[in-house]
Amino acid sequence: MKAFALVSALLAQTPAAATAPAAPAPSGAPARHTLEAPMKEPMVVWASLSPQERASFITGDAGLPLKERLLRVSERFLGTPYVHSPLGEGSGVDPDPTFRLDAVDCLTFVEQALAMSLASAEPEVAGVLERLRYASAPTYEERNHLMEAQWLPNNQRKGFLADVTRRYGGEDTVRVQKTLTAVTWTSRSSQALALPRTHQPRGTYNLDMIPLERVMAHARQVPSGTILVVLREDLPLKATRVTHLGFVVQKGKRTWLRHARRGVDGNGRVVDEDLETFLARNAKYDKWKVSGVSLYEPRRPEAGGGELVRSP
Repeated sequence: MKAFALVSALLAQTPAAATAPAAPAPSGAPARHTLEAPMKEPMVVWASLSPQERASFITGDAGLPLKERLLRVSERFLGTPYVHSPLGEGSGVDPDPTFRLDAVDCLTFVEQALAMSLASAEPEVAGVLERLRYASAPTYEERNHLMEAQWLPNNQRKGFLADVTRRYGGEDTVRVQKTLTAVTWTSRSSQALALPRTHQPRGTYNLDMIPLERVMAHARQVPSGTILVVLREDLPLKATRVTHLGFVVQKGKRTWLRHARRGVDGNGRVVDEDLETFLARNAKYDKWKVSGVSLYEPRRPEAGGGELVRSP
């Protein structure tokens, strides 16, 4: 693990004492009750497909609506192992690969699923992913490290996301803030990002939020494919309040969260988890309390939108 990967360390929800996800029942054994959604039939995950098979899948789905593509693409990540901060720039400060399908964390799962769903053909995936992950040039310093100050506003500006929290939270929606000051960047966790002073965001960033205790009252109205972002209380020495994200999935009469869940003993993976159970677990965190969630609708940028503006 890289010490400087602060945000990836924060974007992990399962505490050490949490129960690991249940292993699939052996062939012929009775199915056990689980709070994870059972799959109708074995799904071939992305890492098991050849490059040609992957390219064929992406091209074949190019004409589908974005939400449908997101569900189909993200489903093929189910079971993919959780690895802390698996992507980088391929060299320099973070030499991890720029793209990989054999391991994800919660942020790179969402980023790669979005990129693969927005691309009309496999060769376009890398470019779309680059535009999602970086404000401008694809360098460590220009990466969207902080959610409130960088990832969310930059991707809304580029046309990849729209804040729909108030649309579905209604009168329960509240406005919250995250403030970054010079003091914030003196903390050990903030300094671990190893960002030069010129690339340390400062200012106050506003977000709409549905309080944790009111999320389930609105959950069934949230469409599948919506990105759910988890916010914790604002601590001055923390550079972010966002600690997790995933996709809302509506199945049957229940709402699920499709996300990369970090497990114990290195057995984390991408799962469909009952949203009510996920929220109940989050409500138990007392060292850094969870405040609520924000909701974002993935979108296709309009013609000319979402283009990477490279630094001169």
